[in-house]
Order: sequence, then structure tokens, then C-alpha cells
Amino acid sequence: QVQLVESGGGLVQPGGSLRLSCAASGSINHIYTMGWYRQASGKQRELVAAITSGGTTNYADSVKGRLSISRDNAKNTVYLQMSSLKPEDTAVYFCKMGILTARGNMDYWGKGTPVTVSS
Repeated sequence: QVQLVESGGGLVQPGGSLRLSCAASGSINHIYTMGWYRQASGKQRELVAAITSGGTTNYADSVKGRLSISRDNAKNTVYLQMSSLKPEDTAVYFCKMGILTARGNMDYWGKGTPVTVSS
């Protein structure tokens, strides 16, 4: 059984920073793309950033230059460094990973960590 657990969310003032982490555990053979998504109240879930197993990254236009995704393959962990945060970044942030196990390749999601940007 694979589990993804996010951490690092919280309340931060506009212009502040946060670092989110998401660690995968279980019988994992390989992790392909890791990504961060967010869902604001009343809105659809959207991709924030993703990183392939080779290290290629892509970002939503709204976060380019402010958020940075990275991964530690030895720890099965993906990070999202967030800076210059804006109120519109307020959302629940979810991680997603494409993971190969003995049962095959599947996408797994974490349960989310809330981020609130407010003064």
C-alpha cells in the first residue's frame, strides 16, 4: 500500500514564504513524475508545478518565478518552495506521484495541506 503525506502548510502573510513537503511510503519500485496541485474554495483543482524523474520541471504561469519544485529520490519526497506569496495562492495543496509498484503503474494523491495567505 502506497501512501503520500503532505506537510508544511499553514498561515502566512502576503509576501511570505512556505515550504511544502510530500513523502511517499510503501512498496515502491520507481516514482515517475511528481507534482503539486491546488484547489481553492469553489474552484477546480489545478496543476501548480511538476517534475519528472529526469528533473525536468514545468510551472503554471501564475506561479513562475515565485514557486520552485524539487525532489529527493532517495527519500521519495517532493518539495514546493513558495515565496512572494499572494492571497490568491490560498488553497489546499495536493501532491500527486506516478508510482510503479509490483501491481503496476498508478497515480497516487495525498490528502492535501492547506495554505492561507492573509494579513
